[in-house]
Amino acid sequence: MYHNPVLLKQSVDALVINPDGIYVDCTFGGGGHSREILSRLSDKGRLFSFDQDLDALKNVIDDPRFTLVNQNFRFLENSMLAYGISQVDGILADLGVSSHQFDEAERGFSTRSNAPLDMRMNVMQSLDAKKIINDYEEEDLANIFYQYGELRESRKLAREIVHHRKTKKINTTEDLKNLFSYIPAFKQNKFFAQVFQAIRIEVNQELEVLKEMLVQSYKILKDEGRLVVISYHSLEDRLVKRFLKNGMFEGEPQRDIYGNYAKAFELLQTKAIIPDDKEIEENSRARSAKMRIGIKL
Repeated sequence: MYHNPVLLKQSVDALVINPDGIYVDCTFGGGGHSREILSRLSDKGRLFSFDQDLDALKNVIDDPRFTLVNQNFRFLENSMLAYGISQVDGILADLGVSSHQFDEAERGFSTRSNAPLDMRMNVMQSLDAKKIINDYEEEDLANIFYQYGELRESRKLAREIVHHRKTKKINTTEDLKNLFSYIPAFKQNKFFAQVFQAIRIEVNQELEVLKEMLVQSYKILKDEGRLVVISYHSLEDRLVKRFLKNGMFEGEPQRDIYGNYAKAFELLQTKAIIPDDKEIEENSRARSAKMRIGIKL
């Protein structure tokens, strides 16, 4: 299977309120969420799905109501305008790396396989993990590991990388992991997951792209349109939670004339929705998923 969609029924139940409406799936992947959305639409409904990964194009759905847009979802608003669509009824984003991207060893996303340092979701872009590890300044590497990997020893890691690459380039995932072979075995899984996450976020500018998508989603959603976001780590979830609360990522939210904080969305549920034990047992990659749903005010 290309990708096993997480929280499939719950997300689409929350998203599709108007069967005649126009919907967007920002993360097409294997098309699991898209197919479920289409199953809820009438002949008048339309679905636009985004994916920048060329591999995802192999999963295109043969349906007159469906359009696959081979673009990063940071171009959501302009892409929709190019199709003559200025407002939509609902937007879904299942963030992170697809199962396919993890399982294709040569893409370099997985800590389990020895592969070129790549980690690009869009293989056409020039910046990859190898360039970051071999060319970034020590301070920049430290900041990436600290901010995106939440690694306390970020400066030490950056220093060791810079010291090693003076004599030999770091070309593969195994080269990188061997630098930190001193990490105790019982800590390695979590440690390398954090290291790879930090590099991957920088390669794909994931947090900046997410911010752009959220802002554009608010602009193109109809009043009472729904935004459904599934995230997989705390950095993403904090951004989504804050934006759904007041339409901002930082700073003090505005107040209305009565002194109340302005709200961008009504939350369908105040707490994040998480997969149940059965789903996690069937799909281990669902274990860290958190879904938040906002209704545009």
